[in-house]
Amino acid sequence: MLTDDDWRITTDLDRFLSRAGEFLRSRPAAHTVPLTVTEALRTRGAGAYGAEAPVFGHLERAGEVRAAFFRTPPRRLYLTSLTPDEAGTLAARLAGLVPSLPGVTADHGTATAFAGAWQRHTGATPALRERERLYRLGTLTPPRPRPAGRHRLATERDRERLMRWHREFDTAVGGTPAADNGPWADTRIAAGRVTFWETPDGTPVAMAGLTPMVAGQIRVTPVFTPPHRRGRGYAAAVTAAVSRAALAAGAEEVLLFADLANLTSNALYRRLGYRPVADFAVYDFS
Repeated sequence: MLTDDDWRITTDLDRFLSRAGEFLRSRPAAHTVPLTVTEALRTRGAGAYGAEAPVFGHLERAGEVRAAFFRTPPRRLYLTSLTPDEAGTLAARLAGLVPSLPGVTADHGTATAFAGAWQRHTGATPALRERERLYRLGTLTPPRPRPAGRHRLATERDRERLMRWHREFDTAVGGTPAADNGPWADTRIAAGRVTFWETPDGTPVAMAGLTPMVAGQIRVTPVFTPPHRRGRGYAAAVTAAVSRAALAAGAEEVLLFADLANLTSNALYRRLGYRPVADFAVYDFS
C-alpha cells in the first residue's frame, strides 16, 4: 500500500537529480518543464528562480522512481504524472510541510486529482486558472505568406525592450512579473536564445525564445507580439524561425505550450506543424 513515506523530499538539487534525473530524462516531452527548470538551477544556482530555496521530491517504490515534483517559491507546485492514490499521499505529506501552497500545475488528470486531495487535507478551495496543451513539432511548415521583414537574435541593445516585453508576456499569461527581470534578459541575450522578427525598417515586432537543450528536447518560450502588432503573421514567422533553429541545434523534440483558451495561437501552431501531446491544467488554491 502506498503511503506518504514513499515520497522523498529534499532541498538538495544534486541529491534529487541523482535519484530522479534518469526518470525525468526517460520522457523528455512530458517532463520538459522539470528538465528545463532543474537544468537552470544546476547551471545558474538556486537563485535562478527567486530568493527562496527550491524544494524537490520523488516517489520511490521498490527502488524505482515513479514520479517527481518541484517547487520554486513563490510559484506553484509542479508535478509529473500521478495516479489519484499517489496524488492523495503527496497532498497528505505536503499538507503538514507547506499548508499554504498557492497552486499546482500538472497534466490535467494529475492536477485535478491533487487539487481535490489538497482541498480534503487543507480546506483550501481550488480554482481552475488555465488549461494548456503541450505540442510537439512534426514537420515544420513555414507560414505562407510570410510577413515582410526578417528574424535576428536579440542583442545587448535590445535589453530594455526584451525586459519590457517579458513583463508584458508574464502579465498576459496571468503570471506575476519579476521585480527585476534583467538577469532573465541577460542570460538569454548571452546565450542567443531570443529571436526578434523585425520589419524591413528594422523595428522589432515579435519575439520568441528557446530553452536550453536538455535530454534532446528544446521548448519554444516565450512567444510574444505586442497587442497593436498582432494579426499580421509576425508570431508565426518568428516561431517558425526559432523552431528551425532548434532543429538545427540537434533537438530531437521541439515543444511548446499553448493556452487552450487562445484559439488563434493553437491554430497557428498546428499550421506550423505542431501536434498535440497532452493537456495540462493550472489550479490556484485560495
